[in-house]
Amino acid sequence: MGIRISPSLLSADFTDLAGEARRVEGADWLHVDVMDNHFVPNLTVGLPVVEALVRGAGTPLDCHLMIEEPDRWAPAYAEAGAGSVTFHVEAAAAPVRLARELRGRGARAGMALRPATPVEPFEDLLPELDMLLVMTVEPGFGGQAFLDVMLPKIRRARALIDRHGLDLWLQVDGGVSMDTVERCAEAGADTFVAGSAVFGADDPGAMVTALREAAAAAR
Repeated sequence: MGIRISPSLLSADFTDLAGEARRVEGADWLHVDVMDNHFVPNLTVGLPVVEALVRGAGTPLDCHLMIEEPDRWAPAYAEAGAGSVTFHVEAAAAPVRLARELRGRGARAGMALRPATPVEPFEDLLPELDMLLVMTVEPGFGGQAFLDVMLPKIRRARALIDRHGLDLWLQVDGGVSMDTVERCAEAGADTFVAGSAVFGADDPGAMVTALREAAAAAR
């Protein structure tokens, strides 16, 4: 099982996102947090910035849509060239249809769960997905402390994935750092979003490598 590191541009310098992307060229993905100030109480970037990053960044984009009405808006991110588009199941009206539409437009389909949302009710949806994102903080702001109470949920998600023999990535997002990445990997995660831990480091590229190695050793 491979380990994937997706640095979150939420913690990068917004005045030079293309330059910040070059600082982590060794990353597997670039994580782009799209927030609409409705689903979460924060407003970040939208489709025009993603379109620009698709043209200017050499790393594929992992777009996490923390927005209302993802059924309406998410397919445009796939059309724009995002390699992976994740919607929140709490906001989606028809998650299976949306996942199929994202795949049909050439993107990997991801589904995110807020900390209080259990994974078990969505077991039957897992075969429709390419990635399941377990939020390890409340979505909306970077720099939050990792919620240890999410580790059992990660384990339960991994058990469901393995029970069905799915090639489904299990991503964690929130408070991922050198202090927490090993615990997430031991619980079963294989894809890691890290924001402040990467872009707050003296050498963001070296931090990406260190996180990947720590997670791989724990797996």
